[in-house]
Amino acid sequence: MTATQTVTKLPPSKHEFADVIHRLEAGGGMLPDTPENLMQIIGLYKAYAVPMDFYWRDLLYIAEQVFLDPFPFFKYFLPKEYLERHNHYAGDDADLRIWRGEATAHPELLAFIEKGETFKMPKLLHHLLHDRINMEFAEACMRAMLWHRGMGGQFDPYLDSEEYKANADRAIKAYFQGNPVMLGMYKLFPDMFLEQCRQMSYYANLGLFWEIMAPVFFEMSDRYDEGTITSVPEAMNFLVNGIFAIAGRPIYHHVYIRGECYEIIPKSKGFMWLYEAALPYVEAVFYRTAPFRGTKSYNAQAGQVPDDQKDFHYGILYADVFPVGTAGIPPTLLMQDMLHFLPPYLVEYYSKHCRGEEDMLIQLGVSFQRSMYNVTSAVIQALRAALLYPLDDPNPKHLQANRDFFEMQINRFTRPEYNMRDAARLGSIQRQDYR
Repeated sequence: MTATQTVTKLPPSKHEFADVIHRLEAGGGMLPDTPENLMQIIGLYKAYAVPMDFYWRDLLYIAEQVFLDPFPFFKYFLPKEYLERHNHYAGDDADLRIWRGEATAHPELLAFIEKGETFKMPKLLHHLLHDRINMEFAEACMRAMLWHRGMGGQFDPYLDSEEYKANADRAIKAYFQGNPVMLGMYKLFPDMFLEQCRQMSYYANLGLFWEIMAPVFFEMSDRYDEGTITSVPEAMNFLVNGIFAIAGRPIYHHVYIRGECYEIIPKSKGFMWLYEAALPYVEAVFYRTAPFRGTKSYNAQAGQVPDDQKDFHYGILYADVFPVGTAGIPPTLLMQDMLHFLPPYLVEYYSKHCRGEEDMLIQLGVSFQRSMYNVTSAVIQALRAALLYPLDDPNPKHLQANRDFFEMQINRFTRPEYNMRDAARLGSIQRQDYR
């Protein structure tokens, strides 16, 4: 069904972004279909997937092994066991093989862990010199999900259930067995320990989410190199198909204490990847997050922060990608991580458009923003397919329902109540000269 055929059944949209609405109705996404856009988004998927291969492994390590360590100085020092842990969606023994590559840590990641930007030295020196993967970014995404709770699904309500509290209680007491000081603290401040346990459950949630996204992005990069992904809609549809193929992947939280497994959130609860991890992640990280300290005023009386969390608009879809470099700014940390793993064609592209080598982080950030608009487009199309009607449905009422859905989604990027500096970048990514 082409765009023209779809539009003939309905009058043209009067939306501010009517062209984007019509593109969605034709089966496309928010990002225009150009070779340059395709190259940017696929290159960034590859650059993102390599550090993501570290993120998911370390998130699960923290959730499963570090757990409630009061002084987790070495939580970013990933043990060999987790570097060799098989991804369930890559390798010959995969539950569902998405990427044709290896199931263990990516070779480029292993090479970077060993040498970093400098040279081979003890891990502690790499860490102290900040010559490493920035796990602080991953933790910031996890905290955004934890803070923006209650966004649908059953995972988050379960964290407040008596069953969860009982499971957590057993794990907490086992973890601090033989430590009367910490057990005494737990008796005095049980809610504090329980909240830390909930945070660990979100570590596991995000780790299990990214365990899937890394092989998805690796496979998309390989297919682009082979010439089998040739357009932006094809890249979006690969994501849509992947969302449906892995929607039921279990989300759980197990802790391993002295060789024994404690099921804080058992697999038997049936929590699913799409509803309990993917959609909350997109909502909390792509759209909402929170103002970054030092870059946004917290003066609520001046209307500079929304009254309701649901109106927060500080995610990558709205971001000014200028890397201010302030300590702890998550996009800057991710951009620095991705810089190490850019494919050669993207480095060459940036060299033609950069205002110097230091400008590459900004160019990279803009490309990343485009790539995440493509992911968000896939989520919107997947939700439309799950909740509404086919794009070629012959019933005009059904097509109007689809349009109403698309317009409602795009309304989130207009934000007339805020000034343009805070607006989403949907208008910007329509222009090829947005750099």
